[in-house]
Amino acid sequence: MNRRRALKTLFCSSVALSLNLRTQAQAELAPGALHLLAIGDFGTGGQDQKIVAEAMKTFVGKEKLTPSGLWFIGDNVYGPTKGGFTVEAQRWKEEIEDMYPASLFPGPQWAVLGNHDYHDNPGGEQVQLAYAKKAGVRWHMPNKWYRVDVGSPTPLVTFLALDTNFPKISGGKDKKTGKPKTHMAAEEEAQQLEWLKLELAKPRAPFTVVVGHHPLYSNGSHKDTQPLIEQWGDLLQEHKVHAYLCGHDHDLQHLELEGKFTSFVLSGGGGARIRKLTNEARKMPYGKDIHGFTHLQVLPDALTITHLGVDGGVLHRFTKKLDGSVVM
Repeated sequence: MNRRRALKTLFCSSVALSLNLRTQAQAELAPGALHLLAIGDFGTGGQDQKIVAEAMKTFVGKEKLTPSGLWFIGDNVYGPTKGGFTVEAQRWKEEIEDMYPASLFPGPQWAVLGNHDYHDNPGGEQVQLAYAKKAGVRWHMPNKWYRVDVGSPTPLVTFLALDTNFPKISGGKDKKTGKPKTHMAAEEEAQQLEWLKLELAKPRAPFTVVVGHHPLYSNGSHKDTQPLIEQWGDLLQEHKVHAYLCGHDHDLQHLELEGKFTSFVLSGGGGARIRKLTNEARKMPYGKDIHGFTHLQVLPDALTITHLGVDGGVLHRFTKKLDGSVVM
């Protein structure tokens, strides 16, 4: 009798688990939702970037999705460019246009600048800004900081894209050459801060996501970025920013900090060499040193963020509600 009851319990549990997994899958692809993908720390042109790109293509093909756009969250171009990095460089076609083809990703490629975008090619940040002005490209970087409202006819999410390469963050001297590292000017940092304050004070879509390359908080090898915490930390909470999306650490993370309205999401597994997580003292819902990408689904009352691996499998998923609550 006990054995029969145990088998019945196991069967019911299996059915419940199956239904739960099915519900999660359905939640990922809700009718009428906006779908976007995000990667950071990807622009190497190497095998790992190609593997992650293939996983993204397989994902949208299998799920029959047409993303509204892609977020490239910094370190879009690694290493010096043969023949010089210009708007005509071959790597634009090979590593951006062809790697993420318009046939599957017809929407904009919204991009922010990472430290390698400043450091690895002379004037590299200006080249990325200039490329956005070319006719027919999906690359979208109208300024070092800008706003995008996504959703039609009524926007569902406001994205505020920022440059995190403050002099205190991306400055200093290159360890190999001893030359000063390139970064945004102090005047630009001040202008961006005033712009951010004004945008946060304006009417916005139901959800707000701030996008930057460096993390405010991270359990990865680079750890927290104190200048960002000091400058933006209180602003994000005061204006109820739902999520801060970033890269820089080469891993995937999701952090929830006590008393913070904002969820902190790190997607730095786009193709550069993975680095080990280092902070075991601060607990987080998810963190793994692994390649992968991030899917954002936006509904009028729910922002669902999913980290996916190179096999297309779900690594971690959570839903952010309008009131700041998190469901996992």
